[in-house]
Amino acid sequence: MPELAPDGAAAAALTGRHYRVRDRYEVGREKVREFARAVQNHHPAHHCEADAAKLGWDAIVAPPTFASVIGMATTQALLDSVLSEYDLSQILQTDQTFRIHRPILAGDVLHSEAEIESIRHLRGNDFISVKATVLDAEGTVVQVGSTTLVARLGAEVDADIVRLVEGVVMRRREVGSAAPEVLVPIPAEQATPEPERAQSRRDLTVDTGPHFEELTVGDQLPAATMQLSRGDLTNYAGVAGDPNPIHFSDRAAELAGLPTVVAHGMLTMGLGARYLTEWLGDPAAVETYSVRFSGFVPVQAFSPAQIEFTAKVKALHPERKVATILLTATSEGKKLFGRALAEVQLS
Repeated sequence: MPELAPDGAAAAALTGRHYRVRDRYEVGREKVREFARAVQNHHPAHHCEADAAKLGWDAIVAPPTFASVIGMATTQALLDSVLSEYDLSQILQTDQTFRIHRPILAGDVLHSEAEIESIRHLRGNDFISVKATVLDAEGTVVQVGSTTLVARLGAEVDADIVRLVEGVVMRRREVGSAAPEVLVPIPAEQATPEPERAQSRRDLTVDTGPHFEELTVGDQLPAATMQLSRGDLTNYAGVAGDPNPIHFSDRAAELAGLPTVVAHGMLTMGLGARYLTEWLGDPAAVETYSVRFSGFVPVQAFSPAQIEFTAKVKALHPERKVATILLTATSEGKKLFGRALAEVQLS
């Protein structure tokens, strides 16, 4: 069993803590559309109300990974306050899971809760597991995201990195200003429990291209190739609110030991969601989507990176017409996902 960080008592005290984000998040129609463009998801339900209505929704539907925008703000609030001993330049995301009880829609008024599920110390790194629950205005769970961040606690940060980050990183507030009180601690018993998806999605119908009865275990999905340019990375950084300069600064990438600027893991995951929804035909069909990141996409200055996606049916669950899909993504012959799974509801 891994030992806790050197300040083990503090880490143990934080484990299991719950917080509520003070302010609401109002989902804007244009924000949904710009996020869909940023992850290259051209499904018409993400862009036009008439097409969303054909699938039974009264507003445009956000792509499956849209909750990462809300989750990024929640994670940043934790780093600004509760986890302030960690330096942003020393943090990497190793995995992400979305459990989708219903799609996020333009016009939704959402609230968030966060839980620090665990902090483990292993081989000089701290592994911080965070769960973020997104609720609608009535307090019903919409989606739940889980992620693991890896950080070096107490490591000496290179002075060149500090200077560079200060010069190029996206500003969240004026230097020297006090951080707003974003998070409110709440007792664990007041945290909103996650419902069973079979219960929360019982009234949700989907209209998918592939039908459950047509699938067998081992079926291969059509392969697809997508491209990412430096412009795509810069655009996604702004849309998603990700300030890490390794995604747009060659110098930052060099100081981090990377061969060149690299794509965001969440952008690559978003492209994988596009791959799924293009096959499904209905973005609401994605129930869960989880990725363990194992590689990165290098993006050169004057030529786009190529990403190849493939997938196969790993399991079928006839009681709810749900299929488990195993995805693979590669770039320059290297695997990007250690393991990527999606559970999808079929018509």
